[in-house]
Amino acid sequence: MAGEARIGKIAFGGVIALIGVVFVGVLVWTWLARNDLKPGPKAEEPSTPAVIHPVTIRTPAGIPRVATGEVDSQGQPVTIACATCHDTRQPNYETRSGTTLKDFHQGLHFAHGNQSCLSCHNATDYDTLKQADGRPLEFSQTLMLCAQCHGPQFRDYQNGSHGGMQGHWDLTRGGRTRNTCTDCHDPHHPAYPEVMPVFPPKMVRGETITPHGENHP
Repeated sequence: MAGEARIGKIAFGGVIALIGVVFVGVLVWTWLARNDLKPGPKAEEPSTPAVIHPVTIRTPAGIPRVATGEVDSQGQPVTIACATCHDTRQPNYETRSGTTLKDFHQGLHFAHGNQSCLSCHNATDYDTLKQADGRPLEFSQTLMLCAQCHGPQFRDYQNGSHGGMQGHWDLTRGGRTRNTCTDCHDPHHPAYPEVMPVFPPKMVRGETITPHGENHP
């Protein structure tokens, strides 16, 4: 009887040991499966997305007005809207110079390819411009009018290599303000004139400067 009791105790102890091994194994498997229970530095919490500041494109102040050459009682120039005259006059689609006009725009310098005034101005509503397909366009959108013909310049403008700007390249640090076409170009003669430097390059001892600015020993 004593031997049987001893065998029973050994068997019971073996069962308890097996249960303990299984329990420890489950704990180890759970620990290996969960990354947040592993040792090491704690993963950083996701950061808040950076604020992207806006890019503002300057636009013309509004519908242009024409100076009359007169001043008011306070000495301010008197101006009139384009439609004041053009609404009562027959449009001339061949006008390409201010020298042929009798009342206004005589001093207008025009050199814009073979375009006429009404290539861009809207003959049916002088408070707007005209797109190539005839649709009206607000003066505030002159950038899109220019883009119709000046595709390479508009492409370069879009990628930031054409046109002046102020502000930040990194928009997470601040905003950016960009020029529109007419901030730098006169729409009636947009090409820049040739610019000569104010001071010629300094001569190096033993060199002379030719009239074209090239240095020669």
